[in-house]
Amino acid sequence: MDKNLKTKLLPFILTFLVIILDQITKMIIVRNIPLYTIGAQYFGDFLRIIHVANTGVAFSMGADWGTIWRAIMFRAVPVIVIGLVVVVYFRNNEFTKLQRWSIAGIIGGGIGNLIDRFFRAEGVVDFIDVKFYGLFGLERWPTFNVADSAVVVCGILLLISFIIFSVKDEKAKKSKANKEDN
Repeated sequence: MDKNLKTKLLPFILTFLVIILDQITKMIIVRNIPLYTIGAQYFGDFLRIIHVANTGVAFSMGADWGTIWRAIMFRAVPVIVIGLVVVVYFRNNEFTKLQRWSIAGIIGGGIGNLIDRFFRAEGVVDFIDVKFYGLFGLERWPTFNVADSAVVVCGILLLISFIIFSVKDEKAKKSKANKEDN
C-alpha cells in the first residue's frame, strides 16, 4: 500500500471508534433508561445520565420543522457535506496528522448521529446532561452524546491546528522576506 494512502487511511480508525462507541452507548441508554427520565446523577446534579430524543440539531434547532424539511436538512445535507469532506480529505496532501485525525473524528461523530436520524424514528439519542450554572442564560447545557462530543472536541482541535499552521506560515513568510531584503 502506498505510504501516502496509508497515512490518509489510518485516522479512520478514530472514525470507526467514535461510531462504535457512540452507537453502543446509545444502545445502553435506550435499553436501560426510559425516554425522558434520569438514569443516574453524579456530583449532586452536576452530571446526569438521561434519555432524551432530539429530532432537531444542536440545541434542538429545527425540531419543530416539518418532516420533509427535517429530512432534507438533517439527513440529505449532512450526507452530502460528509461526502465532500471525505473527498477533500483524500485529495489534500497538506493536512497535518492532527488535522487528519481531527477530521476523522468529526466524520465519525457526523455519521454516528446520521445513523440515528436514519434508523431511530424518535430522533437522535442524547444522554449526557451537565449543569451550566446559569452561564449564557442556561441552567443546564443542552443534552448531548458521544458523537456530539467527538464533533466538538475534534472541531476545536482542527481550528487550533489551522491557527497554529497559519501563524507558523506567516512567520516563515516574514522570515523569508527579511532574508531576501538583506
